[in-house]
Amino acid sequence: MKTIISLKNVEKYFNSLHALKNITFDVNEGEFVSIIGPSGCGKTTLLKIIGGLTNFSKGSVTIESGSVESALQGRKFGFVFQKPVLLPWRNVLENIQLPLEILDRRNASEIPSKLLKIVGLEKFENFYPNELSGGMQQRVSIARALSFGPSILLMDEPFGSLDEITRDRLNLELLRIWREESSTISSITFVTHSVPESVFMSDKVIVLSARPGAVQQIVDIDLPRPRTSEIKYSKKYLELVQCIRKILK
Repeated sequence: MKTIISLKNVEKYFNSLHALKNITFDVNEGEFVSIIGPSGCGKTTLLKIIGGLTNFSKGSVTIESGSVESALQGRKFGFVFQKPVLLPWRNVLENIQLPLEILDRRNASEIPSKLLKIVGLEKFENFYPNELSGGMQQRVSIARALSFGPSILLMDEPFGSLDEITRDRLNLELLRIWREESSTISSITFVTHSVPESVFMSDKVIVLSARPGAVQQIVDIDLPRPRTSEIKYSKKYLELVQCIRKILK
């Protein structure tokens, strides 16, 4: 199995604050990996290190056997943040087009139309962010992250501020989008503070300790795909949720 992301003994210091300690794990091709841990344990910092947005202090990070810098230059990363961060003066279509305009892609008008259908917003292309629900705004941010064809999707608690019903629906939508775009997206690394969400979405869950964040355990999620809401009532799913909760405690 091809390794997409590999971290070896990664440490992070902010001056005298020890944020991350001896982080080692791999993300393989075709995997959905969640990172979970107590508040302030360094989940977002770890994701930013993977994506080259924050430097690490010790250890090594490789992306598809190369450096983080080369992955950035090759535009391999698509980012989805906690908030949609949409430009309020641009409509849905124009927000999705933004990365393509920055990259001066000639097909800047074709790709967003396709992505609108993928995220289920083809009837909302002329709407502005303030006319959309929170869930719809996050769909726009996912489409924008996919607009230039990245192979690695990095997501930082993208559904954390949404109500439970919307969150559950977008979990299913994200898995559907990933399945439909599997030929392009080689892996997804997903930060969450929800244990049930991490089990439902993932192939494995990286459980971090309190600061300095260290890998307490890597839990393999051996649930069948494609995932449906019914799996949440299965004995195996409930056992995995309880297992991760026990590790966190």
